[in-house]
Amino acid sequence: MIINPEVVKMFHYISSQNEEQKVSTYHGHLTCRYGYGRAMKTALQGRSGQDFLGVHIKDDICNFVVCDGIGTSNQGNSTTRYLGNTLMDWLDSTIDWSSKEFLSYMEYIPVIAMKELQNPTPLDTMYICGRIELPTLEKPIGRIWMAWQGVSRLRFWRNGLEVSQYFKGTMRKEEWWSISEGPLGGSPHVYQSRLEYGIPMRLQVYTDGLHDLDPIHERLPDEQIQILLDAPHTDGLIEDAAFLELEW
Repeated sequence: MIINPEVVKMFHYISSQNEEQKVSTYHGHLTCRYGYGRAMKTALQGRSGQDFLGVHIKDDICNFVVCDGIGTSNQGNSTTRYLGNTLMDWLDSTIDWSSKEFLSYMEYIPVIAMKELQNPTPLDTMYICGRIELPTLEKPIGRIWMAWQGVSRLRFWRNGLEVSQYFKGTMRKEEWWSISEGPLGGSPHVYQSRLEYGIPMRLQVYTDGLHDLDPIHERLPDEQIQILLDAPHTDGLIEDAAFLELEW
């Protein structure tokens, strides 16, 4: 599905978690591909997926969040959705992008959650969130900011060359976020870098339900990404999967 930016001036997508999202593409100042799939067992039982995907694009600004719920609780989807929506709001409103400020906020969210969700069930999630401020002719230096905990995938290409080495050592399975305690296993990892006008970039973020993408470095067409989400080789996904790819 192609979305015409002349009709849609602003793009916003939040995964429903109750149904699958076929691989779709938005073309604007940047290109955004996204898709969502529930584990086959989850779909057959009529339950919600535990992964979350959110992306918001307005002009040359893009905010995104991907969460991967931990465990098999039926309430895991509410934790990932709560954190995902809360981080989307924070990305759109914060003026302090320091590691210290982000850690402080992630530690504070459980305080808010206890009030808003009325003593939620203690559940955990991994996450990756970020903000892209595209460079333009008028402002040739942009910025990318990202933060994460856990083992969801974060891959980055610059001029067609993958430069994801920085992230690999920080993707740790013993780190995540708890709705009752905040960050566990360590502090959030924060990355920030300049973006220069005219240099093609590709950012790919996905949860471990799409681990078959790990050895693939070239850009796959929509049809092949959809095959991975449908997972016919295993009679459906073993785990929930959220997929996001941004290019500019």
